[in-house]
Amino acid sequence: MSTTDKTELHREFDGKRLPPGQRKTSKFPVLSKGSTPDWDPETWEFSVTGAVETELAFSWEEFRDLSNETQTQDFHCVTGWSKFDCEFTGVTFPTLAELAGVDDDVVHVMFSALDGYTTNLPFEDCMRDEVLFVWEYDGAPLPREHGGPLRVVTPHKYAYKGAKWVDGIEFLTEPERGYWEKRGYSNTANPWNEERYS
Repeated sequence: MSTTDKTELHREFDGKRLPPGQRKTSKFPVLSKGSTPDWDPETWEFSVTGAVETELAFSWEEFRDLSNETQTQDFHCVTGWSKFDCEFTGVTFPTLAELAGVDDDVVHVMFSALDGYTTNLPFEDCMRDEVLFVWEYDGAPLPREHGGPLRVVTPHKYAYKGAKWVDGIEFLTEPERGYWEKRGYSNTANPWNEERYS
């Protein structure tokens, strides 16, 4: 499978590859709001709900059968570290949006996760090919501590916008705030503007 390079994304935001206030690391630190949740591939389900033509539900096998791709991305954590050249494989957000048929009045998206975590993004920020629901990291199954079986990656935002252990998305006609956004973190989370806290 070919790999799409998304590491030049910073040019769109008129910034350097390493955003201000970040330090480059070769490690992949683990930060979570709590413990790693259990999951069962036999009962796991991914839901697409809200203001759509067709609400969807996928088993683990069905989700893995969706059209997918591999991308090289950079990863920026709000705590100040960045990891370059991460290879992620998964399903793009626009792929799911097209399957569901999104209503014209959708403005926001809420991501939910197995551990109760939520995070939100404007719809237009989601409709990018590099917003990816990933199950592989560097050619191997995504480690549990990094959000396996499935997490979202958002290389144009700080990584708290990319929910670990993600199990659903809801299309919203009014903005809502997620877990960290309600607790003072930036709602916009642009690394090149250092939008860490609101």
